[in-house]
Amino acid sequence: MQLSKHFTLEEMTRSMTAVRKGIDNIPGPGEIKNLGNLCYEVLEPVRAHFDKAISISSGYRSEALCEAIGSKKTSQHALGCAADFEINGVPNIQVAYWLTNNVDFDQCIMEFFDKDDPAGGWIHVSYDKEGSNRKQVLTFDGKKYSEGLPEMKWKDGKVYE
Repeated sequence: MQLSKHFTLEEMTRSMTAVRKGIDNIPGPGEIKNLGNLCYEVLEPVRAHFDKAISISSGYRSEALCEAIGSKKTSQHALGCAADFEINGVPNIQVAYWLTNNVDFDQCIMEFFDKDDPAGGWIHVSYDKEGSNRKQVLTFDGKKYSEGLPEMKWKDGKVYE
């Protein structure tokens, strides 16, 4: 099922943990609508700007899957309102800066950010289906959350982490 021009329900629900553990990870109609909103309002503009495919590492997660991976059943992933992603060849920090300045979102988190590992971590983004987005921006280094994004570093006219 196509959720938007470049995103499918299959990629937004894919989970190797669910497959390995036999966990049902099929969203209901409300969660599917939320996933569509997230794709149209956040992921499609990001993809259009960078003109590169987005790799979704986690989209919808059923409550059972959330519990199996140590997440909360109340996670925005369980509502179909969140995705974790990266764009191959583009520093996550560059994507996060563009996203936070150009699209409506509820939460943007640089997950497991490590300034010494440009390929490490990913971006968590959520979109509130009701449109009452908090625009909360956080960085998580694996131990604690901090407000905002790390400073972007530049070298030879390019962003590097």
